[in-house]
Amino acid sequence: MTVSVDGLPRWLEPVARAAHGIAPEQLSRFLPPEQGGRQAAVLILFGEGKRGPELLLMERAGSLRSHAGQPSFPGGALDPEDGDPATLGPLRAALREAEEETGLDPDGVQVFAVLPRLFIPVSGFVVTPVLGWWKDPTPVGAVDPAETARVFTVPVADLTDPSNRSTAVHPSGHRGPAFLVESALVWGFTAGLIDRILHFAGWEEPWDRGRQVPLDWRA
Repeated sequence: MTVSVDGLPRWLEPVARAAHGIAPEQLSRFLPPEQGGRQAAVLILFGEGKRGPELLLMERAGSLRSHAGQPSFPGGALDPEDGDPATLGPLRAALREAEEETGLDPDGVQVFAVLPRLFIPVSGFVVTPVLGWWKDPTPVGAVDPAETARVFTVPVADLTDPSNRSTAVHPSGHRGPAFLVESALVWGFTAGLIDRILHFAGWEEPWDRGRQVPLDWRA
């Protein structure tokens, strides 16, 4: 398994350039502790659909005890067979989890960058974001309805559209970027990563940060 930018479509090159050498502080204020935390990885998968560049997302089942109904990237905790968390472990975990959750064929994914590890305080996960190019798309869907409600793609054009952007307000008072797309409210860790990728790739359009949306928003 390798990380390569060879053969990427030209429109994806700004993302690859932005990912190279980016500091964790540029992505999140929540950084991994010196010790502890459960290693995990997510797959940020770019494809090309009928409306141009798009991202693969999934919505977690409403019956789950944590993150119920929340849109996210495919991903999860590293297993021992994934290998060393400091080398190829996160890549293997991201692709394995994506296959288990969405049914995609990992052989059709080209990993082109790995972002710095970030921390999710509420769950204690230390997450490695793995960036992939869906060079050979395969059908996807919810493999286990008990875990995943649906799998869907979102055009990048919808993510950059200012009318789809807002600031999510958590009951704790925390505020963060959010996207209202595909009848879903994307917020939290997932929205934060999308926001930073759009920004550093030069795709971000000016939007109203004063526009707020509650976490119980429904389309």
